[in-house]
Amino acid sequence: MSHHGSTWQGCMDQLDQGQSAEDQQIFLLKCIADSLDDTNDGVNTFFLIYAASLVFFMQAGFAMLCAGSVRLKNLQNSMLKNLLDACGASLGYYTVGFAFAWGGSSPGESTNEGTTFVGTEQFFLMNVEQKAFWLFQFAFAATSATIVAGTLAERCQMLAYLAYSTALTAFVYPVVVHSIWNNTGFLSSFRAEPLLGVGVVDFAGCLVVHTTGGLTALIAAYVLGPRKGRFYTGVDGKRTAKDFPGHSTALKALGVFILWFSWYGFNAGSVYSITAKNHPLLAENAAVNTTLAAAGGTVSALLVKVWLVERRTGETLFSLSDALMGCLSGLVSITGGCAFMESWAAIIVGLLAGVLYLWGTDLMIRFGIDDAVDAIPIHMICGIWGSIAG
Repeated sequence: MSHHGSTWQGCMDQLDQGQSAEDQQIFLLKCIADSLDDTNDGVNTFFLIYAASLVFFMQAGFAMLCAGSVRLKNLQNSMLKNLLDACGASLGYYTVGFAFAWGGSSPGESTNEGTTFVGTEQFFLMNVEQKAFWLFQFAFAATSATIVAGTLAERCQMLAYLAYSTALTAFVYPVVVHSIWNNTGFLSSFRAEPLLGVGVVDFAGCLVVHTTGGLTALIAAYVLGPRKGRFYTGVDGKRTAKDFPGHSTALKALGVFILWFSWYGFNAGSVYSITAKNHPLLAENAAVNTTLAAAGGTVSALLVKVWLVERRTGETLFSLSDALMGCLSGLVSITGGCAFMESWAAIIVGLLAGVLYLWGTDLMIRFGIDDAVDAIPIHMICGIWGSIAG
């Protein structure tokens, strides 16, 4: 078909004038239908590539957030770890990660097949027809891996971190993806007989991406231990945390704004196909709820912290850092049910996420867990909350 002119004109140019009127009508209908299918495929491919680009841009957001949260002497080390996350994730997910996660199945399709632990085909992208889907899923895997980078800031060897990043995206993360999103996973909602009748509904990865990354960060922080001088025992016998302020609040704010922007690709992009029936409605609802939950988390973390500080010291202090982290808490918590919630419910989810973030940071200090960017309360605790709320 000619690439110039209308679809109708292109089909008319191919019409065989020797056919009967009925055969010509059938040919025209089939020609137009094929053209629409090609158009839909092109639109959906572009949509996935665009969404994947937004999600991958999260790497820049996390990098800026980490850069602003660490001391200047550790800046280069932190930035290199963020770069290694993207590199390790791409190699790990290309070789075996994607195959373990999806293994030849298509997302969103119900099945009567038995339960499988991991996928067993499509290694090294062999026989993968829609590579834009691989790109989108790789960006998710890289996001889950880079959550840990901030937590382990200022105290992790580079080769060990590269090994971790590759292992997480090549095996650990894909196993979680397979169990929840693959139609043969034991927690999948697409099984003929899902767990408890519904399975696990996680639209954009609240549990799959954020809780996995947050839990990994908790384990890694516990194994490595705190930075030297981070905790000490006060005269009252209680564990006290020494503040290690980052060198740039401006970079932290820039990182959060980049992450908020990228989250629209993360949540709205999880419809995969924008031309399918009702998918545009799901995408726009996801984007709106993402906005409202972020706002709710910001406001609640800011105001609750003001109230807590005023009770302790009698002074009114508005903390930019807590507001920024509250924003991320709201974004994480809405990820699981963003496409299905009412707008008012998204605000409530965000409001509670901001409070849970403040509680989580205090809990980490109480147990002596050193988290340089508060990734554990944001991604693990708020991820669990979002999975329940969604």
